[in-house]
Amino acid sequence: MTRKTVRIAMNGVTGRMGHRQHLVRSILALREQGGLDLGDGTALWPEPVLVGRREHALEALAGRHGIEHWSTDLDAVLADPSVDIYFDAQVTSAREEALTKAIAAGKHVYTEKPTATGLDGALRLARLADEAGIRHGVVQDKLFLPGLLKLKRLIDGGFFGRVLSVRGEFGYWVFEGDWQSAQRPSWNYRAEDGGGIVVDMFPHWEYVLHELFGRVKSVQALTATHVPQRWDERNKPYDATADDAAYGIFELEGGAVAQINSSWAVRVNRDELVEFQVDGTEGSAVAGLRTCRVQHRSATPKPVWDPDVPATEVFRDQWQEVPDNTGFDNGFKAQWELFLKHVYADAPYHWDLLAGARGVQLAELGLRSSAEGRRLDVPEIAR
Repeated sequence: MTRKTVRIAMNGVTGRMGHRQHLVRSILALREQGGLDLGDGTALWPEPVLVGRREHALEALAGRHGIEHWSTDLDAVLADPSVDIYFDAQVTSAREEALTKAIAAGKHVYTEKPTATGLDGALRLARLADEAGIRHGVVQDKLFLPGLLKLKRLIDGGFFGRVLSVRGEFGYWVFEGDWQSAQRPSWNYRAEDGGGIVVDMFPHWEYVLHELFGRVKSVQALTATHVPQRWDERNKPYDATADDAAYGIFELEGGAVAQINSSWAVRVNRDELVEFQVDGTEGSAVAGLRTCRVQHRSATPKPVWDPDVPATEVFRDQWQEVPDNTGFDNGFKAQWELFLKHVYADAPYHWDLLAGARGVQLAELGLRSSAEGRRLDVPEIAR
């Protein structure tokens, strides 16, 4: 098999998500399996070039994983003709400028979301990428989770009949940082630094709803900052100026209604950190990160409301587990493989910068809906 080396500039992989999911479990995992087989006798061999602002962190990360090339000079890396792809996992506030530079340099771009701090910027990136004739993609990892892949299988098989509603619960308790260290960086809780759960999670909910159930037609949201003071990485107190919880109602094309709660100030009393319950005329399902359980119309019990009598039914036991029926790879790695095949084998791919712009749009409208206290239409974005 012929090996083709692909040099990928990876910016922001000293952070938790960029390091763990994109570098270690995606790019380095592809190297460990011998590269990506394109099916034509060619194996793509990804060669990461680490990029960032902190020299010591880059040097340590490169040394830990045996990576030869790293740099704090993004412009120099983008000027290198041997670099084919630019990947961005930086903080949101730095992303639009870097992506603009990468597009201008003629690099294919693959990026975390949100793609920009506002819809105008997100649409501008999509337009620039199309005009430059490059390939571009946006991480939409939750579509590749085993639980949601099983849910998609049910949808494609007509299990639900007509979908009536989707109920989503996401979140966990993020410690304030005073007596236990926080699990998320402090900038997430400062609006002036691009933080907030709406900006973070509504882009996820947009593509999950859009891909599985239909385009979001309207949004009504209420945001809150439940924990007003937190402690940063230096153990200094700071005011939390960004929303740490959002309660959203989304009207979907086709008539279904989705209700999704997102919170970093909730203690988990569910099987997984995110769960979606889908109810349809013919059946229902509850899908999480890895599992999916169903209850068909023919097997639906007949509960009767009687608050004076203890419940004798164990309701969770009345659901059936959906089998794996296949192996599931890491979701981030699976999408990286699809993007690389899109770039080097012309495989179809539609999770592009325009799809990313839809997520930015929904977050922007969600924040505006909360501020104005009203439901807002979500205009359709077309190329």
